[in-house]
Amino acid sequence: MLKSIKTGVLAAILVSTAIFAHAQKKITEGTVTFGVEYSLTPEQEPMAAMLPAESKIKFNGNISKMEMQQGPATITVLANISDLSSLVLIDVPVAQLQYAVKGTKADYEKEKANDPKFSDFKATGEKKTILTYSAEKYTYKDDKGSTYELWATNDIELPAGLIGRDFTGVKGTPIVFTTFNRGVKSTATLKSLVEEKTGPFSLDVPKGYDVKTMEEIMQMQGGGQ
Repeated sequence: MLKSIKTGVLAAILVSTAIFAHAQKKITEGTVTFGVEYSLTPEQEPMAAMLPAESKIKFNGNISKMEMQQGPATITVLANISDLSSLVLIDVPVAQLQYAVKGTKADYEKEKANDPKFSDFKATGEKKTILTYSAEKYTYKDDKGSTYELWATNDIELPAGLIGRDFTGVKGTPIVFTTFNRGVKSTATLKSLVEEKTGPFSLDVPKGYDVKTMEEIMQMQGGGQ
């Protein structure tokens, strides 16, 4: 197995999480792109080079899809944002490898278990325009004593859960926000939202893929399987 795949899979999963939206113009199909900045601990630094500065997610109803290129590997993350099931596809054509990892709601909750829990969302009344959207500033805190701020808009509504479930206390769609996934802190800023035809997407394992567990993928090392 190529060395880049283990870290690449983690990177793909980290940037494929999302927000909970309540807003006005309901968009059920399209592509949303966020710029992402990371605050890494020394232990997380080895994955820094593989974490993309941009996260582009296509969505069709309850299913979202994100692709990342990590060296020779293409990693695709498909997720049902309603029941929290998922499918990670790993393609390495030069090595003739195709792996599929199926995820459940229990897997998702296990991954998020140690991340900070957010609460106390308060609208500040401060407003500004981000891209073409009117946004309001919120403050919030986590259960570990840290405080944050985000910007949310009521101009648009995305499928509930498209970009995570951390912000259910916000009356709007967060378009600039800080969150955690698997212990990695990141700040995302909306760069574009295009209402367009995508999909349909499926979480069925395509023909020819070898089904593995995430633990098996994480144990793979360079030079072999």
